[in-house]
Amino acid sequence: MKKKTEIKEEKAENRCNDKNCHIHGNLKVRGRTFEGEVIKKFHKRITIEFTRMIYIRKYERYAKSRTKIHARLPVCMENEINIGDLIKIQECRPLSKIIHFAVIGKVNEEEKK
Repeated sequence: MKKKTEIKEEKAENRCNDKNCHIHGNLKVRGRTFEGEVIKKFHKRITIEFTRMIYIRKYERYAKSRTKIHARLPVCMENEINIGDLIKIQECRPLSKIIHFAVIGKVNEEEKK
């Protein structure tokens, strides 16, 4: 059984000093939510990609389309998320020219099925 001091130390390790973290900082997430696969990973940023069906009115058919979105990756989640993982992102205020979403967490493969 773990002592209280050990539990506090573990929580302190997971805590980040990132002001643009939706868990430990002041970033508010609201709006649209997407799930996608991580295709690129950078320091404090990731790129996800997901497919969707678009209706083409002229041909009265559907076409597959891929969408890429850049999202803010908090420092506390950098070790958990890798390329190829299925993650969930949610809209937030614009953080830079291309980043308008924040990573909420990892999606379990069992939940997706």
